[in-house]
Amino acid sequence: MHSKVPAPGDSSVLDAPQGLAERLGRWSKPAFGALLAVAVGVGVWIFYGQKDAPPPPPQSAPVVTVSVPGTTMVETTVRGTGSIAARRDMPVGVQGEGGRVTSVLVDAGQFVRAGQVLATIDSAVQTQQLAQMQAGARSARADAALAQAELDRAQALVSKGFISKADIDRKTAARDAAQARVAVATAQANEMQARLGRLDVRAPAAGLVLARSVEAGQVVGAGSPPLFRIAEGGVLELRAAVTEQDMERLKVGMPASVIPIGADNSYKGKVWLLDPVIDVTSRQGIARIALPYSPGLRVGAFATADIAAGEATQPVLPQSAVQADSQGSYVLIVGPDNVVARRGIKTGAVSDAGVSINGGLTGSERVVLNAAAFLHPGEKITPVAAPKR
Repeated sequence: MHSKVPAPGDSSVLDAPQGLAERLGRWSKPAFGALLAVAVGVGVWIFYGQKDAPPPPPQSAPVVTVSVPGTTMVETTVRGTGSIAARRDMPVGVQGEGGRVTSVLVDAGQFVRAGQVLATIDSAVQTQQLAQMQAGARSARADAALAQAELDRAQALVSKGFISKADIDRKTAARDAAQARVAVATAQANEMQARLGRLDVRAPAAGLVLARSVEAGQVVGAGSPPLFRIAEGGVLELRAAVTEQDMERLKVGMPASVIPIGADNSYKGKVWLLDPVIDVTSRQGIARIALPYSPGLRVGAFATADIAAGEATQPVLPQSAVQADSQGSYVLIVGPDNVVARRGIKTGAVSDAGVSINGGLTGSERVVLNAAAFLHPGEKITPVAAPKR
């Protein structure tokens, strides 16, 4: 079978591609127009469809229980912190001329009586001097007795004319001089006796020995630092720092409960003195709380005191409403636009009724009762009033 080869110059060979192009041209124009219309429609739908789409529904504000606490008559307390010290701290040192310490008879933590010997000082030299003076006093008394006897015999002979009036006067003067020497010698012996007694270091009053800073063999004198420190009567005190505002609420005699740091027990005391000066830097005063001696109380220890300051009208909140951080205690209050805000407060006594608020609230605010730890200042909420109790 043979294929037909077109002859040169045959126009049908050249007209075939041209016909195809014409046919494609007739079909491509409508297709392009259709595609363009679809693209324009999609663009218009995207533009106007997104513009007219409704916004997403807003997130609902959390529902939070709030309450207006009002005010209640409560037993108020004033809190203060400070260090335990001796109410009367007595330094005890050398009274006499001093010398070498031969023995120390007490130690810190012991109770002593008034006049009890705390330490003894070598008195060998003073003892010999006292013995010498006492011997001189005895000699003077013997001379005085002899002078008195001679005067008595002379007076017996005056009536017989054997002794003149002048002799009597001389013997009287000799007797008086001898008696004066007795007085001088006796006074000197007594002085040495007193000086000897002052060598020993004695307790000026009964109390608790707080510190001992002397050892046997040590040489001490009038210029030496105190050898002992004694708390008179063993009575201690807490020097509690209290804010200037709270100082106005305190009075002498108010009871207080003191808890040393790290202790499980509290100790009862009473305010015995309110310092008249307020520190200009801290704006605090000092309330001195007297504490009877107890082995659990140590001088220098840090402690907290709650002073019963009487009744007052204050807001009371449940403990769940009160939060605390590094800045102190606070609550969250709800404003008119239902936005929560932080409010710093000062807490008072804690009871079954709740926590009394000493400062920061008037009682008319709406306070968040629950979930305060999960809310942030500036957050909007849906407040729900707490049921009345």
